[in-house]
Amino acid sequence: MLTSVERLLFVRGVPIFQELRDDFLVRLAAVMDEVAFPPNHRIFTEGEEGRSLYIVVSGLVRVHISDRDLVRLQQGATFGEMSLFDAEPRSASVTTLAPCECLILTQLQLYDAIEETPGVAINIIRLLSRRIRELNKKLNSYEQAAPNSPQSLPQTKNIALTPRG
Repeated sequence: MLTSVERLLFVRGVPIFQELRDDFLVRLAAVMDEVAFPPNHRIFTEGEEGRSLYIVVSGLVRVHISDRDLVRLQQGATFGEMSLFDAEPRSASVTTLAPCECLILTQLQLYDAIEETPGVAINIIRLLSRRIRELNKKLNSYEQAAPNSPQSLPQTKNIALTPRG
């Protein structure tokens, strides 16, 4: 578990929080819960309701749909952020690959933060936009590799074009 100083230093290094004032980050870091997960633990499952963003403090997680890995995330990466903004179910599952510690920011905590510092919303929008662009690149490369495959477009298109957290 992180001390309050370690937590502040860690949160300051997370891309969506990098441009925010330290006094604000102190309050934000203080309200986040820290949780530990064992290896091969399903943090959440595709289709579940979600109202939290997770930040990987240590360990490694895989974001996946069924058995297909979308990405692996490690220290400083965030996941689950789309669920903070809509009432849609989770669009993928997340499972730990190693012992993992995460900080959790709930929807209510985020909304309070946005009310005080709107820059948080801008940074999360940038993150979501970057992820959509990355998924679109994957879609294009997948389609080029298998242009005549009837399964290639529907499976990947759903991932890239329906961001739901």
